[in-house]
Amino acid sequence: MAAYGETSPLDLPRPIPGGYGNRLFLFVMRRMATAGVNDAHAANAMLGAFGRSYRRPLVLMRAMMLELARASSRKILVAPCCCARMTADEALMMQATGEALRDPNAAYDRVSELLGNDHALGALTCLQAVAQAHNDLGRPLDIYAAG
Repeated sequence: MAAYGETSPLDLPRPIPGGYGNRLFLFVMRRMATAGVNDAHAANAMLGAFGRSYRRPLVLMRAMMLELARASSRKILVAPCCCARMTADEALMMQATGEALRDPNAAYDRVSELLGNDHALGALTCLQAVAQAHNDLGRPLDIYAAG
């Protein structure tokens, strides 16, 4: 138990993924989780990565974050942007996003686990849209698809 005023340690079991698209997804997700979906740093990161085509993945990431917050019946733990490791929840989200287009049934199970309930269809659809946008623009999200 942490003393008053101290933060408790965060369990960070997984290393951050390799690949620019995966790290971009993780950075933008962390920024939006901590500073809100209209965070300028997140938008600037998407602009830098996708150029003039940044709008589609940005809007879809915003929709994904809002849907995850709406549908979740538990807190989803997100590490600060500077962390070189991921929380179990972040790793689960990366796995689900990587599988969303190839194996929607497995991705649905992961999203249900992440949300803590079985009402995950809207969130899965958002993850599929984000994954498709990243694929279309040359930054695929598939590092943790194998588990």
